[in-house]
Amino acid sequence: MHLLYARLIALAATRAAPLWLFGVAFAEASVFPLPPDLLLIPMILARPRRAWWLAGICTAGSVLGGLLGYWIGAALFEVAARPVVHFYHAEHAYEAFKAYVAQYGFVAILAKGLTPIPFKLVTIAAGAAHFDLGAFVLACLITRGGRFFLLEAVPLRIFGERARVFIERRLGLILIVAFLASVAGILALRLL
Repeated sequence: MHLLYARLIALAATRAAPLWLFGVAFAEASVFPLPPDLLLIPMILARPRRAWWLAGICTAGSVLGGLLGYWIGAALFEVAARPVVHFYHAEHAYEAFKAYVAQYGFVAILAKGLTPIPFKLVTIAAGAAHFDLGAFVLACLITRGGRFFLLEAVPLRIFGERARVFIERRLGLILIVAFLASVAGILALRLL
């Protein structure tokens, strides 16, 4: 784990790192199973003064990727989205969430975009429910910006070196908690 962390820190300091961050954030919002936080956090720790810029790149990538997810749900559900839903064994949860999005719309996207529930399921369900596109983009900006700026960039920028030391000392525990949160999010989808 520490070797992977060291590699992510090294990648975070390269010139290509912002492109990788944008790409991962874009893909995570539509098809990719790993969250961009895995790059964003080491990138902010490597360059704390760029925290706002990096959170902005991550937010932009996630919102644009969310538009792809929306389109997949709206136009290509049977061909492209059903396999993603099936991958998570979330068919029942997807139908329940789609109905939830249809009924509660904006609030549903805001609530689910901050949770460990894979964001691609939110974007695909919004498209399949044909939720208003303008409201969808606004909700994505608020929820993803809130997550990347308020939950990651602000604390890491403020605590900088102390945050890096804390993470490095407790990396195993942090990864276990992150994994359990992801599993809990997926299980919560099944319970919908």
